[in-house]
Amino acid sequence: MPINKSTEFGTVAISLDAIASLAGGTVTESYGIVGMSSQKLVKDGWAELLKKENYSKGVIVRQEGNSIVLDIYVIALQGIKLSEVMIGAQQRVKYTLEKTLEIKVDAVNIYVQGVQAVK
Repeated sequence: MPINKSTEFGTVAISLDAIASLAGGTVTESYGIVGMSSQKLVKDGWAELLKKENYSKGVIVRQEGNSIVLDIYVIALQGIKLSEVMIGAQQRVKYTLEKTLEIKVDAVNIYVQGVQAVK
């Protein structure tokens, strides 16, 4: 179900997949995040990295009234302080969505599916 925005020129419908792709692109630009992960872990607890065109598979967007809630699944960089990096990523995603799409974001929940060392 898309989010509808009314402007002086008419109505704009923003799909939840477009919001998920924007959130996925924003979170992967954050320091300490290796990439997006699928919501489901592959066998034996391994998480797979998603490519740019599949970012929406790693983000769940729920519409609650006039605002949205995001669940984002990522793989983090080994050796970082997870709490600080994830708080920064949450703030960045929330700011980007609110400024770009002019929609209210209630929560950005980030789930770390794995930790990976960069080669």
